[in-house]
Amino acid sequence: MSRFFRQADDSDSETEESEEELMSSDEEAAPSKAAPAAKPAMARFLKTAGSEPSSEEEESEEEEEEEESDEEVKKVIKSARDKRLDEMEATGKAMDNALKINDWVAISNEFDKLVRMVQRQQNMSEPVPPFYIRTLSSLESSLNTAIANEKEAKKKMNASNARALTAMKQKVKKTMKEYEKEIKRYQADPETFERNFAAATAPEIVAPKAVKKVKKIDEEANEEDFTTVGKGGKVMQFTVDGIFKNLQLVQEARGKKNTDRADQIRILEKLLEIAETSYQNIRVLLALISARFDYNASVTSYMPSELWLSAQREIDQLISIVTREPSYSVQETIEDYDELAERSPETQKDGIVRVRGSIISFVDRLDDEFTKSLQHLDPHGTEYVDRLKDEKGLYCTICRAQALYETTKQMDPLARAIMRRLEHIYSKPDAVLNALESAVAASDITPSLTLASQKTPAALIHSLCVHLYQSGNTLLRTRAMLSHIYHHALQNDFYTARDMLLMSHLQETIYSADVATQILYNRSVVQLGLCAFRCGLIREAQATLQDIFTTQRVKELLAQGVHQQRFQTLTPEQEKAEKQRQLPFHMHINTELLEAAFLVSSMLVEIPVLASIDSEEQKRKAISKPFRRLLDFADRQVFTGPPESTRDHIMQASKALQNGQWEICRDLIQGIKIWGLMPEAASVKEMLAKRIQEEGLRTYLFTYAPHYRTLSLSLLSRTFSLPLRTVNSIVSKMIWNEELPASLNQSAGVIVFNRVELTRSQHLAQALAEKVGNMVEQSEKTLDFRLGGSSGWGDRADGTKGDKRGEQTQERRGRGERTRGGSGARGARGGRGGRFAQGLGNQMSASQRAR
Repeated sequence: MSRFFRQADDSDSETEESEEELMSSDEEAAPSKAAPAAKPAMARFLKTAGSEPSSEEEESEEEEEEEESDEEVKKVIKSARDKRLDEMEATGKAMDNALKINDWVAISNEFDKLVRMVQRQQNMSEPVPPFYIRTLSSLESSLNTAIANEKEAKKKMNASNARALTAMKQKVKKTMKEYEKEIKRYQADPETFERNFAAATAPEIVAPKAVKKVKKIDEEANEEDFTTVGKGGKVMQFTVDGIFKNLQLVQEARGKKNTDRADQIRILEKLLEIAETSYQNIRVLLALISARFDYNASVTSYMPSELWLSAQREIDQLISIVTREPSYSVQETIEDYDELAERSPETQKDGIVRVRGSIISFVDRLDDEFTKSLQHLDPHGTEYVDRLKDEKGLYCTICRAQALYETTKQMDPLARAIMRRLEHIYSKPDAVLNALESAVAASDITPSLTLASQKTPAALIHSLCVHLYQSGNTLLRTRAMLSHIYHHALQNDFYTARDMLLMSHLQETIYSADVATQILYNRSVVQLGLCAFRCGLIREAQATLQDIFTTQRVKELLAQGVHQQRFQTLTPEQEKAEKQRQLPFHMHINTELLEAAFLVSSMLVEIPVLASIDSEEQKRKAISKPFRRLLDFADRQVFTGPPESTRDHIMQASKALQNGQWEICRDLIQGIKIWGLMPEAASVKEMLAKRIQEEGLRTYLFTYAPHYRTLSLSLLSRTFSLPLRTVNSIVSKMIWNEELPASLNQSAGVIVFNRVELTRSQHLAQALAEKVGNMVEQSEKTLDFRLGGSSGWGDRADGTKGDKRGEQTQERRGRGERTRGGSGARGARGGRGGRFAQGLGNQMSASQRAR
């Protein structure tokens, strides 16, 4: 019933036209004085089931009304149209009064008001009144006279009045050009023009006896008994022949001020119910889906779930129609066509009816609104979980769109649909991915690439990424590569993911990508570091996670929170942009688990190095500055209580490892509760216990080697609970890498230490040689930069050739020399990708040398 009442922002002139339908003779309108006063005034307009008056009561009422008609004062009921005309004439009189005193500011305001009234009347399909045309003609002559007098007058008018006069000249000129045809007809024959207007606006004459009474309406009457009334009381008739006309009216009102979006949606739903042909259904669905997305005009808030589900069902319906009938095609760019005429394949030259629209844009908007709703909901409440269940239906809709574009061979929309599909599954475990694909298999429209056809989730991801690699879109190819790397890392396939990242050279070009792609790059690199940690590759994990923790903006770089730096305040626009790019909670990488993996890796790498250095200058060269900073802070503590947080566990474990207490270190590390969130937590704890034993042995040898001449291998095996074969291997590697000045006596089973005491001169010569080596390396980098430029590392992912620097670098890598990768210009959010790749490259060469 809401459509029968006006809204708070509607004017009276727009809502009173419905009074015309209630006009009747004065005798019928006047209440009967002889009637009892128990009945309310509106009771005669209502009916109840089985309560119609008898014939005798009707006759008595008619006689009483005829007797009272002479005694009552007749009431004049004006229609809404007459009231609008009276209001226009009042505005015209105000303009005439202002014209007498030459007040052009008031004339300009009244003219704007008059233009709005006429525009409102045209929106209601009423003709332009002659009064308005007459006012325009007289206003033009008055303007010309005023401008001429102003030029001749010695005393000029004030500035505001002069500006209003100039503005009025432009307004009248523009308005007269708009109503040029009406003005010509009026000037040719004013009387005929007025007669035509009167005939067009004359109300229908109804005989007095024809409308004796208004039937009472039952409150429980069906909705079919009502006539839909539009804005301003205008009756809207929903017929098959008038679908396109009503559709055009709705589309013209789209985006205008004071447009009732809910009413537009209801009208389009009615049109969809009466649509018969496929062309009509397609046209109405395109308008209805757009209206649902326009319902919420605010960028910060999300689309209500009811509207979202309705839009999803209608997109599925639209895809089904276009897929079932290939003779209809929805495309973004087509030739203009008559939107008020019915079209069929028989009337087209090639037998294909092309309709202007974009299904992939609807799918993109549907996906974005789903993500936005998850951003605004509390992730720890049940509403978030219930909303997350809708992802299965959304995934099916995306797959249906992919199947449609595979059939129609539209490559660009197909690539966009595949990218949307890939973004929903690249970070999912296999169990969740299988559930999504099972819903797709049950759908009536399925794409060619499914889990059933590809057998395994990894094969499905690979097929989708390969299609995007071949699409030719640089952005989609980059995002597909990063998604592929992320999935390989999630499957613990570290070497494949690392090689893909290094060979793609994304670390050199990621700074020029958009923010969303840079966030995906950071997520892929971080997941690669976690993969290395789970696989027991501690050095690779530390090198990969090093730089993102150096920035101290982990949450911000992963789009999992807004980082507030000291002495920095974000503007409302910046804060709004930050919140819009945040990832939903279910896609977050646990930062506490990430920090635990990084700090434990840094402990296992840094503690043996700290034990091996013998000078303050070497001590200042930290491998992991964040870990060293936390360790120094822990050393300065006077009192250390039981560990509470993850950092406390790791710092106390580091101090225990420094003192050779590897059992305490193992217990503290395994006691961290956050490991329970990592897949295969038991195997990870077992791996960490083994690595702590090995690094404890290395730390012991570095610390106490100067105090031994010989050391039994069997004693080391019993002390650190390691097999003798493992102890022999660790000691041999240390001797081979010149970390331990000793030799191994296999027959006696002992380590023979060869201490060489360096003199003061030898220490100085060693320091000088190190400085000279650094200078030579810096000179080579400067020379490479001048000869070959700052870019170039061999062949890139886009097929271009690298420069001379890339060839020289590859040659030096082949010789086993240490090189550093160019980090390039650092982006605001891309992390430090060059150093990520540098650490991985160094670890790769080291592992190759070890093998």
